[in-house]
Amino acid sequence: MSRIGKQPIVVPAEVQVHIAEQQVQVTGPKGAQTVTVPRTIQVRLEHQQVLVRPTATTRQARALHGLTRTLVANAVHGVVEEFRKELDIVGLGYRAQVEGKTLTLQLGFSHPIRVPIPEGMTVKTPKPTQLVILGIDKQRVGQLAADLRALAPPEPYKGTGIRYVGESIRRKAGKAAAGSTTTQGA
Repeated sequence: MSRIGKQPIVVPAEVQVHIAEQQVQVTGPKGAQTVTVPRTIQVRLEHQQVLVRPTATTRQARALHGLTRTLVANAVHGVVEEFRKELDIVGLGYRAQVEGKTLTLQLGFSHPIRVPIPEGMTVKTPKPTQLVILGIDKQRVGQLAADLRALAPPEPYKGTGIRYVGESIRRKAGKAAAGSTTTQGA
C-alpha cells in the first residue's frame, strides 16, 4: 500500500468536499475544482478527512493510489491557498508587462510576445523583470510557468533568459581570449 496514499487529507472548515461516482468536487474561498478518480480507487469523507483507498490489488491500482491522493490534496490546498510560481527575467532589455488578460514579453526578438493569461489564473509583475503566476490548479500553474520559460530558456554563456526563482544555471566559460596564450617558434 502506498505510504502517501494511505495518509488522510484533513479538510479545513471553509472547504466543502462532495464525492459523486468517480468525481471529487472541492469548493473553497478561492474557487472550485473537480478531480476525476479512477475506477480502481475509492474516496470517502469521514470526520472532515478524505480517505483514499484502492479497491483492487492490481499493479495499476497500486500505482494510482498515491497519485489520486495527491491530486485530491492539491485540490483541497488550491481552493484555500493559491499555488504560486515565480520567474525571473534576465537580459538586457528583457521585460514583462501585464495588460488586462494579456502578458506582453520583450525577450530580445524584433517583436513583443503576447501571451493570453488563462481563465482562473493571475499573472503579476512586481518588477518588470519578475513574474508571479497564481492559480488554484497546481498543474496549470506549473504548465504556464514552463511554457513561459520555454519562450527564452536560460542560456549557459551569458545566463540570459527566463528562469525559476532560485534555479541555478550552469554557466560555461566561453572562448578563451585568442591572444592570451604565448606561442613559441617562427
